[in-house]
Amino acid sequence: MIKINFNFYWFMIMLLISLIFFSFGVFYMIEDYVLLLEWKFFFFNSVSVYYVIIFDWISLIFCSIVLLISSMVILYSINYIGINSYSSNRFLFLVILFILSMILMILSPNLVSIMLGWDGLGLVSYCLVIYYSSMKSYLAGLITCLTNRLGDIGLLISICWIMSYGSWHFMYYTNMYSNYIFYMVIISCFTKSAQIPFSCWLPAAMAAPTPVSSLVHSSTLVTSGVYLLIRFYNSLNFMNYFFLFISMMTMIFSSLCASYEFDLKKIIALSTLSQLGLMMSSLFIGMVDLSFFHLLTHAMFKSLLFLCSGIFIFYMNDNQDIRMMGSVCSFMPFTTSCFNISSLTLCGIPFLSGFYSKDFLVENMSFISLNFVVFFLFYFSLGLTACYSSRLFYYSMISNFKFIPYNFVKCGFNYMKISIFILTIFSIFTGGILMWMMNFDLIFVILPMKIKIMCLLIVILGLWFGLELFNFNYFFKLNYYLFNSYMWFMFSYSFYMYKFVYKSSFYNFHQVSSWGEYYGGYGMSFYLLKLSNSVQYYSSNNLKLFMISFLMWFIYMI
Repeated sequence: MIKINFNFYWFMIMLLISLIFFSFGVFYMIEDYVLLLEWKFFFFNSVSVYYVIIFDWISLIFCSIVLLISSMVILYSINYIGINSYSSNRFLFLVILFILSMILMILSPNLVSIMLGWDGLGLVSYCLVIYYSSMKSYLAGLITCLTNRLGDIGLLISICWIMSYGSWHFMYYTNMYSNYIFYMVIISCFTKSAQIPFSCWLPAAMAAPTPVSSLVHSSTLVTSGVYLLIRFYNSLNFMNYFFLFISMMTMIFSSLCASYEFDLKKIIALSTLSQLGLMMSSLFIGMVDLSFFHLLTHAMFKSLLFLCSGIFIFYMNDNQDIRMMGSVCSFMPFTTSCFNISSLTLCGIPFLSGFYSKDFLVENMSFISLNFVVFFLFYFSLGLTACYSSRLFYYSMISNFKFIPYNFVKCGFNYMKISIFILTIFSIFTGGILMWMMNFDLIFVILPMKIKIMCLLIVILGLWFGLELFNFNYFFKLNYYLFNSYMWFMFSYSFYMYKFVYKSSFYNFHQVSSWGEYYGGYGMSFYLLKLSNSVQYYSSNNLKLFMISFLMWFIYMI
């Protein structure tokens, strides 16, 4: 009997669907079509429940890019995860479930079906983060899942609230809702897109396998918050200085942390965080299309960056520390060139796809009457991006060979190389293609010469500073480096807050005559423990009990 390679079939199916979606997206964009499909679930008197799917160019093109990246990830995982074992099949089906819930979220103009996709994303990403079943991955999965739960709560509250407006199809009513609904949705999106103060889960989620990081933490899960805000866009979001400040803080803070980090995957995760900050801040300035444009180009080159780093880790004895790497380019020239192309694209080097979206975004930002601080922070973040990219390049490519791995000399041509090659081509050309398609090349940005070349100057300065950072002696105190490499101690702050709440509740325990606690959390946990014990006792019993209970329910049903 021939063993079927599931991965290959799924790769072909997803690539095909991605091409179909892309061609439809281009057609819908040219003709300015929007297609709404309604499916009536049930109706009772005057209450009717519809399931609605929306096809417009935004949803179709985003779907096509998600499917393209996921097809490459599935092809890549044939070599990285392996095939025809139980765990690899589990991995494949989890990835497919994840993609289905993402597409369900993208194609919904209805808040309830978005909630289904949103929840699916959270749960399946938890299963993918804990794939390796080590203690570290369990803890990382827990913080990922719990932070995403917060966003789900906000979305549930806004669903209940929107019900008072008569329909969950939020797209028709975005100018009618109360401001507080928008605040709820924005904060929910902040948890998914890992903005401050919910940032610590994104670097922690790097405990997942690298294909998962590439798909989940670069192009789908974290961008779903940005996508939902694009869909929910309304005049309230325009020039919202409070949220603009938070997203700009995220942008700066993650870039600073990446400059002091030594874990390869965490550096790339923090760079994802800084790009998410850029997308969010451009949304709150009011540049919706540009934010979406950067979202698409970023998905391409960031997934490529993760996949290349995965090949480094794969051939270097599972080593992720960039201090242990060195002269990788002489052993893996092909992977290295792809890695460098994607990291240059991230910096915004001219005529690669990152240049089209980032440069254009920052230049348009110059036209909006914002103060000098915002202006400075935008350019500063551009420089920092180039800074940590060149530092990473120096550590992994230029510094001397550290003699850690000898087994990667046999690095041959396999499926991993094919997938990164295809993604490299896309990450070079996506920016230009989308620029022409979305008609951005019809916009003339006329600026003074100094401001026009400012982006390029800052990027070159950042590249130089990153190389200098490698040679710096430790002239700051050690606490400064710890402060930056532990993400400004953000996780420990939340722990202190938890401890404070816990202690205060413990002190009040004797003052309230214990009935509030007995019927509240304390009593709940006691009865849940009892219930789980009885269920365990029941399930470890023999088959007779099961048959009796089945008969009872059967008779009751009849």
